[in-house]
Amino acid sequence: MDSTLIQWGHALALGAAMTVGLALATLPFGLALGLAAALAKDSKSAFLRACGEIYTTVFRGLPELLTLLLIYYGAQMLIQNMGLSVNISPFVAGLIALSLVFGAYSSEVLLAALRGVERGQIEAARSFGMSPAVVFRRIRAPQMLRLALPGLGNNWLVLLKDTSLVSVIALDDLLRMSFIAAQSTRQPFEFYAVACAIYLGMTAISTLLIARAERAVAKGWSSAA
Repeated sequence: MDSTLIQWGHALALGAAMTVGLALATLPFGLALGLAAALAKDSKSAFLRACGEIYTTVFRGLPELLTLLLIYYGAQMLIQNMGLSVNISPFVAGLIALSLVFGAYSSEVLLAALRGVERGQIEAARSFGMSPAVVFRRIRAPQMLRLALPGLGNNWLVLLKDTSLVSVIALDDLLRMSFIAAQSTRQPFEFYAVACAIYLGMTAISTLLIARAERAVAKGWSSAA
């Protein structure tokens, strides 16, 4: 078994790297979507609020796997029916689907953080002639980050595990490489146990980094206060 693990070790390492790479690539897009949805739902415009609510309701209500399949197969067929020869790779499909889902869940965290900032501070900043963009950058964003970080950290851990869904569209992530190794060697328990250990290791490292970021933000806020 040890020699078998060594033989497949490189493949599992590449799968783990693909898992982390997909999660990291998804993070900025998902955060951008989440922030846009949160700002829309906090807007005075009824149209923007409706758009934000529809987005979060749809992608929080659909199973993540169904969203992935709709992007990979449905969007690809739609594009081809329009006469365009564009192929969506499994990585891009996974990136789009996971970004949509991550953004929908993160929007609720960010919206709560936005509304957690004292209105008096915003009104005071505007009374000094600050534009809405400056108020957001200097007043709302720093406090929003402090309030939203714990919730966003939980969403990141969920995202890290949800990357395993891309194995169904043949992206060589950790779960798919573990499945291939298990089928090839007929040793499913051993390779799935290794995959469990790697996922738990990634989760543990992420938890430590999130806790350190929370302490840094809290310390910086205390110093500023």
